[in-house]
Amino acid sequence: MSGDCCEHTLLVDDPRLKLVERAMKRLQYQPDALIEVLHTAQEAFGYLSRDLLSHVAAQLKLPESQVFGVATFYHFFTLRPKGEHSCIVCTGTACYVKGAGEILNTLEQAAGIKAGQTTADGRLSLGTARCLGNCSLAPMITIDDTVYGPEKPEGAVDKLNRLLEVPHEQG
Repeated sequence: MSGDCCEHTLLVDDPRLKLVERAMKRLQYQPDALIEVLHTAQEAFGYLSRDLLSHVAAQLKLPESQVFGVATFYHFFTLRPKGEHSCIVCTGTACYVKGAGEILNTLEQAAGIKAGQTTADGRLSLGTARCLGNCSLAPMITIDDTVYGPEKPEGAVDKLNRLLEVPHEQG
């Protein structure tokens, strides 16, 4: 048994794994159901661990590299536990030329983390996406799946600060 507290090992009696198993069975273990299965797995577990990806690959009779490739290609899948809230900065061409890099740098400084990381308190995950498909709003961000744009660095930080404000205890 490993001493690493954060290592994820699948347990056959885990009810979350049973949800994934039911989805694969309902979809008749078809390899072309991979994305739907990964969505179910991420909903159940909160993220896609290496063990979970290996299990899905074996059940759908797909190479692990293919499953990992799909899981890392799409921005809505994550391989690490997410924070309570998420902020995604679009870095597609339209957003990038209109200031997405500055927005990302400002958010990284304000949150004290880099893109792809989660704050130590687990409240915020910051990420990027190649394109969120809403170029008319460039530069854009999403916060908890709500789209904002055109966005400015200060506005993005203000939105996150409002979201993460903790009401002061009255004593």
